[in-house]
Amino acid sequence: MKKEQIFAASAALAGAAAVAWIAREKDEPLETVRHVDLEKYLGKWHEIARFPQSFEKDCNCSTAEYSSNEDGSIKMLNSCMKKGKLDTAEGRAVVTDKKTNSKLKVHFGIFGGKYWIIALAPDYSYAMVGHPNRKYLWILNRKPEMDNQTYNFLLVQAAAKGFDVRNLIKTAQDCS
Repeated sequence: MKKEQIFAASAALAGAAAVAWIAREKDEPLETVRHVDLEKYLGKWHEIARFPQSFEKDCNCSTAEYSSNEDGSIKMLNSCMKKGKLDTAEGRAVVTDKKTNSKLKVHFGIFGGKYWIIALAPDYSYAMVGHPNRKYLWILNRKPEMDNQTYNFLLVQAAAKGFDVRNLIKTAQDCS
């Protein structure tokens, strides 16, 4: 019985420490990647997972395509399948941190938000994007599927940055 009590107390203490650590991280500024080569970042991305958002309700097969506008901004074309129909939204992004290119401001009509690149593969095969308030998070990949090792690596990174990864939902890749 004593071993079980020690184990339970240790587990509770570890859990409390993890919650305190995550709470502390949420109060700290969100760190982005050191540099983004925007030309390499352009192209098509598949959404692997996201925090639930009303504007993505019932979406599967979500993608984002980025291309250059003549004025230096980035054209964003987001699409997904909703109840068997293609749904698209066109937006525009501007870099707000010219030193790193990792912080952008996105605009979709009258709505806007922060788009901060917080993880990026050296070969630009995956990315993780979040908002400094930690209420928005997306895991993106160049292919519709991501291996579990990479996905789990990104989950650990997101948690370390103060995101509650228990809120992540995987994006269904059934495009019907």
